[in-house]
Amino acid sequence: MTVQITLLGLIGGTIIGFLSGVVTTYVKVLVTWKTTAIAIAAVAAIYVLLKLASWIGATYLAGVPDWAWLALQAAIALGLLWRFTAYIPVALSFLAQLYILLIRGTPIVVQVMFIYFALPLISGWRIDALLAAIFTLVINSGAYIAEIVRGALQSVPKGLKEAGQAMGLPFYKILAYIIGPVALRRMIPAMGNQCIISLKDSSLFIVIGVAELTRQGQEIIASNFRSVEIWGAVAVIYLILTGIIALTLKFVEHRTQIV
Repeated sequence: MTVQITLLGLIGGTIIGFLSGVVTTYVKVLVTWKTTAIAIAAVAAIYVLLKLASWIGATYLAGVPDWAWLALQAAIALGLLWRFTAYIPVALSFLAQLYILLIRGTPIVVQVMFIYFALPLISGWRIDALLAAIFTLVINSGAYIAEIVRGALQSVPKGLKEAGQAMGLPFYKILAYIIGPVALRRMIPAMGNQCIISLKDSSLFIVIGVAELTRQGQEIIASNFRSVEIWGAVAVIYLILTGIIALTLKFVEHRTQIV
C-alpha cells in the first residue's frame, strides 16, 4: 500500500509539477495584492455569469431542448476562450503560483484531513481514504516538483533558447530537445530527494486510517505488544525502500552525465 500510494502520488505530482514549473518559468506574473484582487474579481464575474445563465435557462429558455441549451453554453464558452486566448497563459501562471504558495505553506497532515473530512462536507462527495491519500500526495509533491523544475529551467543558459528560436523551432521543440535534456540532468538530485520525502510522508496518512506500512505496524503491535521488533522492522523496510530510490536515481544520474 505504501509503495502504491507513493508511486501514484509521484506520477501525478510529476505531471502537475512539470506543467506548473514550465508555466511559472516562461510566463512571468507577479502575485501581488493588485493581481490577486483582479483574479478574485474575475472569479466573481464568472460566478455571476454562470448564475445568470442558469437563471435565464430556467425561466426564459425553459422550453428550449436540453441539447440546444448545452450547445449554446458550449458556444459561449468557446467564444469567450477565443476572445481571451492571450490571457490564458497569464491566468494559468497566476493559478500555478497560487497553488504552489498554498500547498507549500500548509502541512501535509492538514491537507489530507481537509480533503478527507472537510471536502465531503463542502462538495457532498464522499472520498475514499486511499484516494484521499493519493490525491494529497499528488498535489503536495507537485508543488515542490514545480519549484524543482523551475529552478532547473532557470539554470539553463538563455543562449540555448535563443539558439532554438534562431533556428525557427517552436517552443515545445526547444523545450523538449534543447532545454529539457540539460535541465533534466540538473534536477535529478533534487527529484531523488523529493521521492524519498514523499515516501516517508506517506506514513502520515495513518491519521485517516489508510492501511500503509506504519498503520500495519501499529496494528501488529496492538496484538502482540512487541514494539521494539515491529518498529525496528518498519524502519528497516523504509530504509530499504529509500535505498532503492537513491540507488536508482544515482544510476540514472550516472547514465545521463555528460563526460
